[in-house]
Amino acid sequence: MIRKARITDVKQIQKLVEVFANKGEMLPRSLSELYDNLRDFYVYEENGVLAGVCALHICWDDLAEVRSLVVAERHIKKGMGKKLVTACVDEAKEFGIKRVFALTYQRVFFEKLGFHEIDKTQLPHKIWGDCLKCSKFPECDEIAMVLEL
Repeated sequence: MIRKARITDVKQIQKLVEVFANKGEMLPRSLSELYDNLRDFYVYEENGVLAGVCALHICWDDLAEVRSLVVAERHIKKGMGKKLVTACVDEAKEFGIKRVFALTYQRVFFEKLGFHEIDKTQLPHKIWGDCLKCSKFPECDEIAMVLEL
């Protein structure tokens, strides 16, 4: 079941994100950041346990980011990631957002959802706030991908 995240989900969200952050595949998220941005998150719950998360972060009047997409390793390749991103994209459409982007290492996954690669310089400087916290900054090796809505 996909639903909007609740306060009681925050610690589970952090644990899911932490697994992939420790591998260098995404940015870690502090509890404070998660509470501050809780309304951005969708969760995939299975039998009372979070199996995946994804957030839609609105950056500007016409631009939003799909971020913090995580599916527990035992659930990868079951379609959860697609469903989570789709929930975020559907919400972006409801808000009237024109473009959704993702910074990712998973090019093929996002291409299957209709995203295409762009040069990072096409994104506004405003979106780089989180990047300053990354150990890879400014030599980021993530791919910028965008979906036109």
